[in-house]
Amino acid sequence: MSTGVSQAQPAHNEEPFTFTTWSNQTAKGYKGSFQVPENRSLQESRRLTIHYVLFPATGKKPGPPIVYLAGGPGGSGIMAINYRFEMFMALREYGDVIALDQRGTGRSNDLPNCESHQIIPPLEKIPDTQYIEQHRKALQECLSFWKEEGVDLAGYNTRENAWDLEALLDSEKIVLWGTSYGSHLALAALRQMEGAIDRIILSSAEGLDQTIKLPARTESYLERLQLAVDQQPAAKAAYPDIKALIKRVHNKLEQNPIKIQIPQREGGNLDYLLQRRDMQQIASAFIADPKSAAHLLHFYRAIDLGQTPAFEQAPRRYFPAGFLNPGSSITLSAMPTAMDIASGISKQRKLKVKAQAENALLGNYLNFSYHYDGLAEELDLGDTFRSNPRSDTPVLLLSGTLDGRTYIESQREVISGLKNATLVTVNNAGHNLFMASPEIQNTINQFIEERPLEKTTLTLTLPDFSPE
Repeated sequence: MSTGVSQAQPAHNEEPFTFTTWSNQTAKGYKGSFQVPENRSLQESRRLTIHYVLFPATGKKPGPPIVYLAGGPGGSGIMAINYRFEMFMALREYGDVIALDQRGTGRSNDLPNCESHQIIPPLEKIPDTQYIEQHRKALQECLSFWKEEGVDLAGYNTRENAWDLEALLDSEKIVLWGTSYGSHLALAALRQMEGAIDRIILSSAEGLDQTIKLPARTESYLERLQLAVDQQPAAKAAYPDIKALIKRVHNKLEQNPIKIQIPQREGGNLDYLLQRRDMQQIASAFIADPKSAAHLLHFYRAIDLGQTPAFEQAPRRYFPAGFLNPGSSITLSAMPTAMDIASGISKQRKLKVKAQAENALLGNYLNFSYHYDGLAEELDLGDTFRSNPRSDTPVLLLSGTLDGRTYIESQREVISGLKNATLVTVNNAGHNLFMASPEIQNTINQFIEERPLEKTTLTLTLPDFSPE
C-alpha cells in the first residue's frame, strides 16, 4: 500500500492510473490489490483478491491512511468515489485516501449470483406466509448452489472483513471512514484491531446488534417526518396525518390490491398486483432520506385518492428487485446475504422485533434477513460479536434526524461504550448525509485536525414535501 506522495514508487501490487468519475472528474492515483484467505479458520481456504483505489496525500504533513468503508452490505467503495469525489479529494490533505472494495463487492467480487426456482406470482394475491416461505426456500436453494460452486459462505462475515483491513494495513495506524454497514464494519474492526486505528469517522451508524431494525423506531421516525412536513403549509395540508395515511392505504391494499404496470429498462411494461406488503417493503427503503420520503408520501397519497402511484418518477435503486422485475426468479447475492445472516440478531432483540412488528406500520419488512432466521445458523457470529465495543479511540458520528434506516436513537446507543466519541446531530438529514452540506466536510476536517468542533448541531434545508 502506498504511503503518500513522498514515496517514489508504488508498492509491487499497485499501478498508477487516472480515476475518471461518471461526470468526467479526474484524479491521479493507484489501483492495487492484495490476497487474503476466504475463510481464515481453514488452512486450505481458497484465496480472494481484494481490490482498492488509493489517492496519495497532498498535505505537507500527512497522517495515517484514510480507508473508506462502503455501506450495504454489498456496496462498492470504489464506485462510491463517483458519489463522494469532492470528499475523497478533500481528505487527501490529511493522508492517503483509500476506496476499498470489500470481499464479495465491486472489483473484489468473484461470486456467482444465485437465481432460484422460486417465483412470486405477479398477479395473484398471496399471503405473507407464502411469500416468506418462498424466500426461505430460495435461500435454501442458494445455500446449496453456492456450496456446489465452491463458495465458502462462512468466509463472508464482518469479522473476516475486519481482518482484511489488517491485511491491507502496512502502516502503524489507519483512519476508518464508514457509513451504514461500513460503520458496522468499522465498529467490528475497533474491537479486533483497536491499537491500529487512529480515529474513526462514521455516519448513519449501524451497531453490531442492529442489523435488524426495531419497528417501534420507525414509528418515532414518522413522527419526526410529520414535524418536518408540518413546516411547509402546502405539505401539511396534503399530509395532515402521515401515520393515518399509511395505515389507511395498507388497509385498502389488504382488502383490494390494485393492478399496476412496472416500466422495464429495456422498454415496455409488466403487469403487477400491488399489495400491502409491497408498500411496506417500498416504504422500508424510501424512508432512508428526506427526498426519497417525499416520493413515498406522493405514492401513498395517490393510492389514497384512487390514483396510480408514479413509481417511475422515483430512483429505481430504492425499489425491491422483485418488485421491479415481476414474475422473475428470486435472486440472491452471496456477500450481502451471508453478511446479514452472520451479523444476525440476539435473542433479546429478536423478541423485541417480533413483538413490535405485530402493530408496526411496516411490520417486519425493514430487513428481510429477519425472515431467514434458523436457516443458516452455522454462519451466525454469535452474541459475543454483537456486543457493543468499548474504546478510548476518537470517534466522530454524524447522525441525521430524518434517517429512516439507522434511526438516531439507535445510533446514540452505538457509541454508548465509546468514551471518546462525539455525536454531531444533523437536523433534516437522512441516511446518505456525507455530501449534504459543506459544514459536514468542515466538521470532519476539525475532527481530523484534533480541533474542538465549532458545532455539534447542523441544520440542513428540507426538500419540498408538497404534492407534485
